[in-house]
Amino acid sequence: MLIKRTQEHSGSDRRGSVADTMARQTGGLDRRAFLRRSGLAGGALAALGTMPISGVRKAEAAVAGPLTAGTTVKKSICTHCSVGCTVTAEVLNGVWIGQEPSWDSPINRGSHCAKGASVRELVHSERRLRYPMKLLNGQWTRVSWETAINEIGDKIIEVREKSGPDSVYWLGSAKMTNEGAYLFRKLGAFWGTNNTDHQARICHSTTVTGVANTWGYGAMTNSYNDIRNAKTQMIMGGNPAEAHPVSLQHLLEGKELQKANFIVIDPRMTRTAAHATEYVRMRPGTDIPVLYGIMWHILQNGWEDKEFIRQRVYGFDDLRKEVEKWNPNEVERVTGIPGEQLKRVAKLFATEKPSTLIWAMGQTQKTVGTANVRASCILLLLTGNVGGPGMGANIFRGHDNVQGATDVGLDIVTLPFYYGLAEGAWKHWSRVWDVDYEFLKSRFDSKQIMETPGIPLTRWFEAVTLPKDQVAQKDNVRAVFVQGHASNSITRIPESLNGLKALDLLVIADPHPTTWASLAVEAGRKDGVYILPVATQFECKGSRVASNRSLQWGEQIVKPIFESKDDLEVIYLVAKKLGFADQMFKKIKVENNLPEAEDVLREMNRGSWSTGYCGQSPERLKAHMKHQAKFDMLTMRAPKDDPEVGGDYYGLPWPCWGSPDVRHPGTPLLYNTNLAVMDGGGTFRPRFGIEREEKLPDGSTRKVSLLADKSYSKDSEIQDGYPEFTLASLKKLGWDTDLTEAEMATIMKINPTNPDSVSWSLDLSGGIQRVALKHGCVPYGNGKARMNAFGLPDPIPVHREPIYTPRVDLVEKYPTLPNAKQFRMPNIGFSVQKAAVEKGIAKQFPLILSSGRLVEYEGGGEETRTNPWLAELQQEMFIEINPADAADRGVKDGGWVWVTGAENNSRARMKALVTERVGKGVAWMPFHFGGWLAGKDLRSAYPKGTDPIVLGESANTITTYGYDPATGMQEPKVTLCQIAAA
Repeated sequence: MLIKRTQEHSGSDRRGSVADTMARQTGGLDRRAFLRRSGLAGGALAALGTMPISGVRKAEAAVAGPLTAGTTVKKSICTHCSVGCTVTAEVLNGVWIGQEPSWDSPINRGSHCAKGASVRELVHSERRLRYPMKLLNGQWTRVSWETAINEIGDKIIEVREKSGPDSVYWLGSAKMTNEGAYLFRKLGAFWGTNNTDHQARICHSTTVTGVANTWGYGAMTNSYNDIRNAKTQMIMGGNPAEAHPVSLQHLLEGKELQKANFIVIDPRMTRTAAHATEYVRMRPGTDIPVLYGIMWHILQNGWEDKEFIRQRVYGFDDLRKEVEKWNPNEVERVTGIPGEQLKRVAKLFATEKPSTLIWAMGQTQKTVGTANVRASCILLLLTGNVGGPGMGANIFRGHDNVQGATDVGLDIVTLPFYYGLAEGAWKHWSRVWDVDYEFLKSRFDSKQIMETPGIPLTRWFEAVTLPKDQVAQKDNVRAVFVQGHASNSITRIPESLNGLKALDLLVIADPHPTTWASLAVEAGRKDGVYILPVATQFECKGSRVASNRSLQWGEQIVKPIFESKDDLEVIYLVAKKLGFADQMFKKIKVENNLPEAEDVLREMNRGSWSTGYCGQSPERLKAHMKHQAKFDMLTMRAPKDDPEVGGDYYGLPWPCWGSPDVRHPGTPLLYNTNLAVMDGGGTFRPRFGIEREEKLPDGSTRKVSLLADKSYSKDSEIQDGYPEFTLASLKKLGWDTDLTEAEMATIMKINPTNPDSVSWSLDLSGGIQRVALKHGCVPYGNGKARMNAFGLPDPIPVHREPIYTPRVDLVEKYPTLPNAKQFRMPNIGFSVQKAAVEKGIAKQFPLILSSGRLVEYEGGGEETRTNPWLAELQQEMFIEINPADAADRGVKDGGWVWVTGAENNSRARMKALVTERVGKGVAWMPFHFGGWLAGKDLRSAYPKGTDPIVLGESANTITTYGYDPATGMQEPKVTLCQIAAA
């Protein structure tokens, strides 16, 4: 694991198996029996003990020591969660021989969780895909890269000619670097579709939408490190002890140093909740009533931050009307939480400040996910807990680059950096890419579809199987190209089998076959499936973005093993085959079919003015990695007098305004008016207009300003609210004379007929941003955050019962939204909920089922369940059930059970964990397992030698219908099930 390879064992060797250690300590784990059960042969048994490298790359073994002679030290980023831990590798003769603690990283400070400590195994694993394969007459058959790309390309072109470009679905990955994710979205644009998506859809799409619609940007406002400054930490919908283990050092040290309140609100007594000073158990799916219950006490007692609200918040009166409905009695009736407990929580959060609210997928993965996030933001606004140290929305993202992949536009609703899909956005990127706008438009079936959001990945299989007239594009989806995404992370697996069977083509590009392959075989496919071996991140180079918006550059530790290829090379080969590589890579250097990652980032810098990705050049990011030790752990800032990274915040967290030569230090805390903009300060972004017309009770109207009221960032020359900067506004202020001739020439070129309309986000010269910064102003303006987010389905968040709820008595008062057409497809959640009530589903399936993470595994789990070090730690899929519910069903701890779901006659076989972690009436599963289906072991469906060590039923075999109307987010956090002894 986190050690070096040695030539031979010794009695004091630190590399003993985890299973051996546990067996010695507890007597409860038979390692050899485990290895036999997992199908490892004798040779593989030896691999676990000595970790030979001969199967990966021939090289002389190295002796462990402080630093072996000739060794090169390289740094990359852990490939798992979003904390952003540095991985320090020792490489000799092209072989990764050792992994050392990354003491200099201000984020992980030398620590790793179990996953991070064992990442080297991801590269050396002999269960990796070694070469391209295709399914031929039901058998996995080796093919060459050339054959695979040609056959895949020919089929994709055939689909396009018959059904149009939208019939090919491009599913990318948060596992890619920024550069890979950006190119994958660009590939979709040049192909002519917005059907391009990635993991953010199923983890934090609701966060991005909810947070961006509140105060401007859809991201964490502060950082893991800054949580140390909080006097009150409230975690609601997250379990960082297991999901983001290294982050917990910052939370717990902050708790001790600040003597902070540590409040955990969760249906389950998690490992995080074990550290709580106040644990609040809630009914799953009632986040908004809980938050409104807290706000009710705040307003009743006058604990709200009145001055903050007056100066920086819009829609407070609308919010108050909704909160007044949620008195303690109603909150307890809906959530099960006593009013006095919430009053205690409310007082702590509102009066013992600064306070931060931390969440993850516990809030987001619901049909009301966007509304949940909005309610969380509103609580922060109500108490003035945004825009300073120890405050804010600390949103713990999932994958290591899910924030970055979202930012760079691997999404169905936008082009890179949140420009959207309107004509102006396409013209902006056509200028950046130096291609004609008319060429891009010609690639789509129509201008209308070019500007229409695509289909969410949560519903890809319905896009294949629904009647053609229910899918609002030329034809159904007929081909899926998935590069780095698990299929078992998507709900309603039994339904997805129908989609897998009906596809004309399925392409899986990944280091491992994933459950796409095994489920495709189980669905009955005999051909039309290709698997392409893609390198891990450690075999590539490029930038990644942690949850706190910091960019980090990962070096290539070793070259791709076997016949694996870098994501960038795969994308280039596909574009080349499809005929537009010359156009797509016009501004990017390509050598031996591999695009230069640094060049890709420079192209991103040239176009990303809207989000402030423009200042993070490859050179600046590499300097940060080289000089990590210079950054303060708490402030994450380097000394201002340092010649290489002077005054920078670690990773140049976006927005990092202006071109790289402006030397903006990055923005560690969003919306912080206490700092000058060139020192990392900011304001709320007025992205929804500068005023709004409101209707009064007497029928008349009034116009209300959406700009800040006498609130502004330090040293701003405009000491009030102001709109975004354009050339026209610079002229009005007399600041246009600060523009250089070259900057003005670029502005004129962008819009020759109306240059005054060119804004800070469209000016490719960066001049408008530079001038705004010179005068102490934020380029995007200075507005109010919105409690009333007009434009969303529920502008003020409204509680709506889950689609499958045990509380059928509440559905009439709190129904889900009406059926509607969303993202090209019908959302019939209202009909499904209504039918569930009428059919008495809650009586047949009386247990609430939720899901979550384990510390040992990540995501769909194929990568981590293939890692022997981790596989030893967690060998079987299980479900947690309360002792009372277990007793009622004759279920014993450790016994086999059948879990049945409310749809599709779904069922899954797994072990029972009888525990009081879950309350009566609630069950919980981890979501990392796959390779079993309805009790059937699918190990034989994988290509030989690539099956994960640990297989198990997927939680998403049991999950059910339900989609957030604003994002298409699925609802795996709350459905219904039944459990019976097997």
